[in-house]
Amino acid sequence: MNQVLILGGYGNFGSRIAAALVNDNISIIIAGRDRQKAENLCHQLKKDTGKNNITIATFDANKELDKQLNILKPTVVINTIGPFQTADYSIAKTCVQHNTHYIDLADARDFVTGITCLDTSAKENNVLVVSGASTVPGLSSAVLEFYKNNFSNIDSLIYGISPGQKAPRGLATTESILTYLGKPLKPWANLDRKYFGWQDIYRQKYPELGKRWMANCDIPDLDLFPRRYNIKNIQFSAGMENSVLHLGMWMMSYLVRIGLPLNLPKHAKFLLSLSHLFDSFGTTSGGMHILMKGTNKEGKPIEIKWFIIAKNNDGPQIPCVPAIILSKKIIQDKLHVSGAMPCVGMIALDEYMKELEGFSIKQLVI
Repeated sequence: MNQVLILGGYGNFGSRIAAALVNDNISIIIAGRDRQKAENLCHQLKKDTGKNNITIATFDANKELDKQLNILKPTVVINTIGPFQTADYSIAKTCVQHNTHYIDLADARDFVTGITCLDTSAKENNVLVVSGASTVPGLSSAVLEFYKNNFSNIDSLIYGISPGQKAPRGLATTESILTYLGKPLKPWANLDRKYFGWQDIYRQKYPELGKRWMANCDIPDLDLFPRRYNIKNIQFSAGMENSVLHLGMWMMSYLVRIGLPLNLPKHAKFLLSLSHLFDSFGTTSGGMHILMKGTNKEGKPIEIKWFIIAKNNDGPQIPCVPAIILSKKIIQDKLHVSGAMPCVGMIALDEYMKELEGFSIKQLVI
């Protein structure tokens, strides 16, 4: 039987992926270290959907995956366990050795771009290994693929994400940002200056949401997009809806930058709990902006402003879409690709938005 094993299956993203696959009649295995959480989600999904194509497995993926793959024999493994900034490829390698397709939601720059080191072994075992099946570079590349033919050259790409204060956020996401807060980011494209994590703040205006603070984030696109789309200037930022929290992190980034020995990832749980104290001052609405500038085929200036707006706590559904679509295609025998690669240009924008139908999410183009 074809099954999808979801590592971290009851987490912020894993639970949403689980629900989407179950609703499409795909059998899943919810995996994690906490049996009670896995059982609770399994029971809830069966109650909500009336379907029984759900099982659970309790184990530590970093220690017991080899044994569990022998027992469970899934067709696809979806890895939602972060932070990927400090992870290695052991989980992906184990999947390849078991002739099991592998997909992860990593947004860690070196992790995603380096996944090609498994390309030869993945092809030899006739499996697909995809890293970065998330908002970046999954959705960001889908937008660029859709609009690239409007341009002869894309001179500037300025884009970013700002979730709502009340939107669910996981510990791994907090840890990942804290790993590079205030630290120099690895250069990209033709830079003549240094960039630092969570600095270069600016205000971005979103339709329906108003203005949000933004700050530098380190993502795989910074390496992948200049080469693929010949973009001269690229900048990605993330922002928090609450100005006090955003600017507090910005000030903290300077403490790291001047050399204070702060181990911020160690305090991620506390800082995440602290941020929730501000939830009553925020909303459940978030957005993503992609601002493209360049010249069209006639050599005239062209600018496209693309936004996606999410409300009612539906924002976390967006990064789940690439893993959902890819795993469905594999299970339904509609994707015949092998090798290891970042998730760039693998999902079309129209199929991305189709997967989001039914949620309080829409795209706008200005």
